[in-house]
Amino acid sequence: MLRIVSARATTAVWLLLSAITLLSWVLAPGHGAAPVSPSTPITMLVVVLGAVKGRLIIRYFMEARTAPRWLKAATDAWLIVLWGAVLGIYLW
Repeated sequence: MLRIVSARATTAVWLLLSAITLLSWVLAPGHGAAPVSPSTPITMLVVVLGAVKGRLIIRYFMEARTAPRWLKAATDAWLIVLWGAVLGIYLW
């Protein structure tokens, strides 16, 4: 029974990751012939979506959801530092 629930959760997360990827692509400028200019709000949203994707991948596909609490906290902290640095470099 646990494997069925786990498989359903993994499938649902995979679908969510696919939806986030498509949303990020749709948000990206440059799909038309018009000139493209950078957009800070769109970039910030895509960075946040990337952080969410990273957390979902670590939790569901690297099996950290059953890991000890300290490892979950460490991976969350690493993601915050990583994506915070990416956003900080972009905004600087």
